[in-house]
Amino acid sequence: MMLDFIPEIPISDWTTDFTKWVTDKFAFLFDFIKDNFGSLMEFLTAQLMVIPPIIFILIIAVLAFFLSGKKFGLAAFSIVGLWLIYNQGLWEHLMNTLVLVLIASALSVIIGIPVGILMAKSKIAETIITPILDFMQTMPAFVYLIPAVAFFGIGMVPGVFASLIFASPPTVRFTNLGIRQVSKELVEASDAFGSTGAQKLFKVELPMAKATISAGINQTVMLALSMVVTASMIGAPGLGREVLSALQRAQVGPGFVAGIGIVILAIIIDRLTQSSSKKENM
Repeated sequence: MMLDFIPEIPISDWTTDFTKWVTDKFAFLFDFIKDNFGSLMEFLTAQLMVIPPIIFILIIAVLAFFLSGKKFGLAAFSIVGLWLIYNQGLWEHLMNTLVLVLIASALSVIIGIPVGILMAKSKIAETIITPILDFMQTMPAFVYLIPAVAFFGIGMVPGVFASLIFASPPTVRFTNLGIRQVSKELVEASDAFGSTGAQKLFKVELPMAKATISAGINQTVMLALSMVVTASMIGAPGLGREVLSALQRAQVGPGFVAGIGIVILAIIIDRLTQSSSKKENM
């Protein structure tokens, strides 16, 4: 063929060498994160397990009731759905999944909002970061498991790492979009009153972009939850591990039950985050 004269570019070898170099060079950092961060997540899971299931279910139901505008629909669904998960003996798996999702989502938001602000304030940053976000969103989620295992071994920490990469882009993009959509008249008015850059950001732009940013956070949380089953392939505990185990053993019943548990958790988290953002923007 016409292109046969072009030698094969050793992208695979370069990637392998680079990953090995990073793993060796920063082994002390990865070990520190794995040991301390892993201990933190185990501690949080243990604390959640201390709470009696009935109390936890009632807390979520009350939260759902008030966030939804004192409507009983979401509260009733939360009670029935969480009770069903408990009834099926999946409560501990639910707590592990909840911790993984909350930690991955929190880190995504902590990292994503500042990066989104940077993109909104700098054309150069937007030009550089946008293709990186495209890469993060289009790369198959399974691929993220490879560096996660190389850096952190197996367990919940690499699961959070993979979820962080997969779930961060919506928060970054929506923060950038929300700030850029703020009325120019408002920005000019704040400039006319002598506002500093920080005052303009925190008192004008971020409050006006809150609805858009909240939508991005909601998408980030749902993407983090969608990584539950994938992360179980590298040892992350939770409902995803039950789905994976059922798949490996071709057990339709247990896999369906664990899948229903993930769906229930997804619906509750989605409705809570949506209701929370609507309540803040009223």
